[in-house]
Amino acid sequence: MTRFSASSSATLPRPLRILRNPIGMGPILRILGVLLLVLALIMLIPLALLAIEGDGQLWSFALAFAITFGTGAALVGITLGMPIELRPRQMFILTTASWVVMSTFASLPMQLGAPRLSVADAVFESVSAITTTGATVLVGIDDLSDGLKLWRGLMQWMGGVGIIVMAIAVLPFLRVGGMRLFQTESSDWSDKVLPRAGTVAKAIGLVYVGFTLVCMASYWLAGMTPLDAVVHGMTSVATGGFANYDASFGHYDDQPLILWLGVLGMLTGALPFVLYIRMVRERSGALWQDQQVRGLFALLTVVILLLSLYRTLNGIPFFEALTEVAFNVVSVVTTTGYASSDYSAWGPLSAVAFFYLMFVGGCSGSTSGGMKIFRFQIGLIMLVNQLRYLVHASGVFVQRYNGRLLTDDQVRGVIAFSFFYFFTVAALALGLAAMGLDLITALSGAVTAVSNVGPGLGETIGPSGTFASLPDAAKWMLSLGMLMGRLEILTVLVLMTPTFWRK
Repeated sequence: MTRFSASSSATLPRPLRILRNPIGMGPILRILGVLLLVLALIMLIPLALLAIEGDGQLWSFALAFAITFGTGAALVGITLGMPIELRPRQMFILTTASWVVMSTFASLPMQLGAPRLSVADAVFESVSAITTTGATVLVGIDDLSDGLKLWRGLMQWMGGVGIIVMAIAVLPFLRVGGMRLFQTESSDWSDKVLPRAGTVAKAIGLVYVGFTLVCMASYWLAGMTPLDAVVHGMTSVATGGFANYDASFGHYDDQPLILWLGVLGMLTGALPFVLYIRMVRERSGALWQDQQVRGLFALLTVVILLLSLYRTLNGIPFFEALTEVAFNVVSVVTTTGYASSDYSAWGPLSAVAFFYLMFVGGCSGSTSGGMKIFRFQIGLIMLVNQLRYLVHASGVFVQRYNGRLLTDDQVRGVIAFSFFYFFTVAALALGLAAMGLDLITALSGAVTAVSNVGPGLGETIGPSGTFASLPDAAKWMLSLGMLMGRLEILTVLVLMTPTFWRK
């Protein structure tokens, strides 16, 4: 690992010496610059559509492109020639900084042009997109320009696994171990399927793009317009939840085929991508042999059947109830955030059930948020073993997950994450309540932000509402909650400790 000596640093201009000490911001800024250049190039896609569409918002995207590209080029320029060697502490800073910087610059088109959102609203919308949360402050989405609809979908597609794959693909060229960054952003415990990080990134990228294209084609063949198919295809596989209509997927509520295709698209994004690769390269049963995959499908099956029966007893035809329940349950559990109907109005049982489901999330190594299903499974294993100890105090009980022994580090990690997850939700809910929000809005808003689900419960931020009416301070707090949830909390909290910043 390259280290900068005091003598070599002393010969540099003062601004460059600051970049290298005490932690060394030069490599971090260099990589952030590269990411901004890539983001600027992606902005050209909706910009081209706006040019074809003849929409006046073209100039806001052009200005946003210029600002983003110029900033990226400046960061790369001032750090040009610096060796790029990242220490573990720098990786944590880069992980958090990349999401903050990308979200900030991605919000520029919505501030500079229609719908001309305030800074708080625009940043909230872009953070929600990049973190694949799916909460929105926009009203009148149906009337937005095609370019902006496409941009919302692209932000979520990047946020799903695109930014992670991009980082893994870019960092090796800068002589940085990209998998280390991936491990700080994801709870993926899977073994490396392929030997090199660049190869892993390429394989995951191909799988992600392939599934997205299949989802787009399926939606289009089922009757969606080309733009709707493209945007919903991206946001389904990314488990993001942004739709092109105020009614979300309720716009297609009378087309069961599209709803079931949505279920498949969301489930595709909620499963471990590394297992897709292993399934192709090694053995066909790798996906189903994974304990968390089986656990996720078992949970979904039980909940969908029970709620479908509940809806049927309330006078809804069974297939209609099954379609409605399956779509919305999968949407919430995978933290996608689509809604085909206002499930908070189905009755008290459904409202409480969906509140619980907001915590779950999909599998480790997927595009989903939430606590992830494997943490609940490990918690259950620990509970069963503790009950055994109460009966047989001198017994020796082995804790296994997915056929492997659970190490103390893994158990500690699950306990620490779970504690700070619930602490973050509690603190955020308390802060929202202090701003005058009612109990349901404050509590469900905190959970949906940290779990990256999207809609909350109640009339204000429920499936049929938006976050537009919340105070700006609440939007900033929720934006922080979404970022912390996407980065699995501990990655951000470690930056707040004095020990981290000591030389």
